[in-house]
Amino acid sequence: MSLVEVIRFSLRGLYANKLRSGLTMLGILIGVAAVILLVAVGNGSARKVAARIEALGANTLTVMSGSDLSLEIAEALDDPVLAPDVRSVSPVVSMPATITYQGTEHEVGSFVGTTASWFAASNSPAAGGAVFSADDEAQARRVVVIGQTVAEEIFPGADPVGKQVTVGGALFTVVGVLEAGSQGTDDTAVAPLAAVRHVLAGYGPLSSILVEAADSRRVDVAQAEVATILNQRLAAGSYRIQNAAQLLETQSDTADTFTKLLGAVAAISLLVGGIGITNIMLVTVTERTREIGIRKALGAPRRVIVTQFLVEATLLSVIGGVLGVAAAVLGSRFEIVGVQPVIVPSSVVLALGVSVVIGLFFGGLPAARAARLRPIDALRYE
Repeated sequence: MSLVEVIRFSLRGLYANKLRSGLTMLGILIGVAAVILLVAVGNGSARKVAARIEALGANTLTVMSGSDLSLEIAEALDDPVLAPDVRSVSPVVSMPATITYQGTEHEVGSFVGTTASWFAASNSPAAGGAVFSADDEAQARRVVVIGQTVAEEIFPGADPVGKQVTVGGALFTVVGVLEAGSQGTDDTAVAPLAAVRHVLAGYGPLSSILVEAADSRRVDVAQAEVATILNQRLAAGSYRIQNAAQLLETQSDTADTFTKLLGAVAAISLLVGGIGITNIMLVTVTERTREIGIRKALGAPRRVIVTQFLVEATLLSVIGGVLGVAAAVLGSRFEIVGVQPVIVPSSVVLALGVSVVIGLFFGGLPAARAARLRPIDALRYE
């Protein structure tokens, strides 16, 4: 009997028990779809976080400390001799605040006071109006640039540029609106550092210092220069420098681990589907015992019997696997828990390959049992 005839015979056997074969394939379908989709969700989540970190600017450093950062330290970092690889230094103070306009209030989690260089360093351009200038900072003018969410909450349907809002009892004039989605600043307001310290924050320590490296390829060099200056002014261990590139690398490692964990969990359902194949094939061998006896009595060798049941089990897993891939591709068109899945081809190949292996592995026991049957015993079976 040729392989084509074996496949045709196996397909006929599967078709004869459509419901049972369909339910068995459903187990493999769910397993394959779960593996591909959960890996896709992990991959999509990783890309989403990576995009946010990259939006921070891959060439930025954030200096953070408990209570030791001061404006003098920020000025010391902006030294072209000691730190030639630093392009700009932006001292930052931030605190929650309530913005009011004609009776409408909106509370922002972060009202930022900084210098004009912060907008370029943090990749936060203005979509409407303009960001404030170095002169605004020098003159401590009460001007503010607001995020998209703030604009929509306080000025629904109106242009906020030129309007005056109240923050902490002081009037600030809106001069610009930040671009939507830029560095997660939609629910933020940014004003000159001198004005914010005078009106809201006082003259205590800075919240952080944002340092922009001159070149993305020399971020590590800039970090070493910044650390050298900080070591001269602060106690060792009293500060930390957050490198966006290191954050991205750490996030990638974490995402890989998370994706592998999701894939491993989903693989369990694929294993359960394989056990279902074994169960169904054992039932099939029992039901077709007399048929096996007749074929062996007519001279069918053991390898033909083994091949037939192995092909039948493999067809169940392959057809279920292909349908699982189709279900995964369809499911990836929708967001899952707020994440747009991104299917990677390697997960499709791996899931299909594993489904074939499962068919061969879990179909092996029933096939071997069928091949071991003695013709005389099989023919006596009722």
